[in-house]
Amino acid sequence: MSIINKIIISTILIFFPFNLIAEEVKKVGKFKDWETMVLKKSDGIVCFAQSKPVLQSPKTNKRDSRLFVTFRPNEKIVDEISLTAGYEFNKQNSITAKSGKFKYKFDISQENFAWIADNKVEKKMIRTMKKGSRIMVSGYNSSGSQTIDHYSLLGFTKAYNEAKKSCG
Repeated sequence: MSIINKIIISTILIFFPFNLIAEEVKKVGKFKDWETMVLKKSDGIVCFAQSKPVLQSPKTNKRDSRLFVTFRPNEKIVDEISLTAGYEFNKQNSITAKSGKFKYKFDISQENFAWIADNKVEKKMIRTMKKGSRIMVSGYNSSGSQTIDHYSLLGFTKAYNEAKKSCG
C-alpha cells in the first residue's frame, strides 16, 4: 500500500464521529484555540493537534472544518499537515493557507481532505504557525464557490509540542 493511501486511510479513521471510537481517542490537552488528541489503534498510536475555525466565509454555510498537524511514529510520519473544509474539494482550484506574507499550497486532495506532499514545506508552515496569530485556509467546493476558514494560532505551539511529545 502506498504511503499516500496509508495517510488517507489513517486520516479518514481519525474523522469518524468521536462517539464511535471514543474508547480509543483521548484528549490530552486544550491550549486556547487548539487541542491535542491521541488515538490508540491496534497498529499503533496517532497523535495530533487540531483546531476549528474562529471565522468562516461565507457565514451562511456552516461547515465542520478542521486543521491538523499529525504524528504517526509507526509509519515514520511527523509534522503532517492536513485539513478538512467540510465539503468535497473542487479539483480545478487550489487549496491554500496564508499567514502574513507566507502562502502554502495543499498538493493532494481527496474528497473533503487535503494534504501538503512535501515534508519540508510542512515544516516551514509549522514555523509560520508558531510565529503567527492567524492562518486563513481558502478552498473551493464542487460548484466552484470559494470558502475561507480563519484559524486562530493561539495555543498552537503548546498543542503541537504536546502532540509531538505524546508520540515521541
